[in-house]
Amino acid sequence: MLTHFFQYPFLQNTLYTGLLIGLIAPLLGSFVVVRRLSLIADGLSHVTLAGIAFGLFIEKKYSLLFLTPFYYGTIFSIVGAVLIERLRRIYSAFQELAIPIILSAGVGLSVIFISLADGFNNDLYNYLFGSVSAVSRNDLYGILFITIIVVTVLMIFYKELFMLSFDEEHARVSGIHSQRIHFLFIVLTALVIAASIRIVGVLLVSALMTLPVAASIRLAKGFKQTIVYSIIFGEISVVGGLISGYYLEIPPGGTIVMISILILLLTIGGKKLWLNMRRRKAIL
Repeated sequence: MLTHFFQYPFLQNTLYTGLLIGLIAPLLGSFVVVRRLSLIADGLSHVTLAGIAFGLFIEKKYSLLFLTPFYYGTIFSIVGAVLIERLRRIYSAFQELAIPIILSAGVGLSVIFISLADGFNNDLYNYLFGSVSAVSRNDLYGILFITIIVVTVLMIFYKELFMLSFDEEHARVSGIHSQRIHFLFIVLTALVIAASIRIVGVLLVSALMTLPVAASIRLAKGFKQTIVYSIIFGEISVVGGLISGYYLEIPPGGTIVMISILILLLTIGGKKLWLNMRRRKAIL
């Protein structure tokens, strides 16, 4: 079934991009879930959509091709991440307000730029729900660059991020600059979300960062195992979703998410079955 993905260059771009996203989205998603920031993916994805719509507007109205809509979306996502961090400091007692504020701004800007760009078109549809054929070689290189940055930073600051995720007060006492590390973390989140949109789509990107992690939590005995299992589940979801989306001729975002849901249900059911079996053995 993978034969076509190795025959045609555009499908190769999609497959390689999917493998990269299947790595970095659950990898960073493990920290996002543990830090109880799952909704941040929704907020930044809508800001990214605003950037993509802005790029399509500039391209259509003024024929300016300095950057593709993907890179405009990445810039908007990073700016949105910075604004979320600033708002979290302003509303220190109500930090969760920062996400819906930025999400609302992203939705508002998206509607404006989409209208100025004369409404929906095929390019925007691909960004909303993902596409098997819309990933260019330049997109692949850009996402590869983001992957290298994310993996490198997480390797360097793993200890600090781990401590901040599980015991922020202890991390501060230990001398870790929590604000700087959190700022770096939220910028990485913005980059991962912008990269994932090409395959999964704006409306479904948060699922790829949370569902594999939710499934891995049911099986893992520690945080490192959670990361490993979530990456495995993420790769299975992405590859399976791309293949089924291609042969069914539907956007891959939906199939990726549904495979992730299936994996989650299997882990929940399997864990319950295993616990019931242990209880019966204990009784006997």
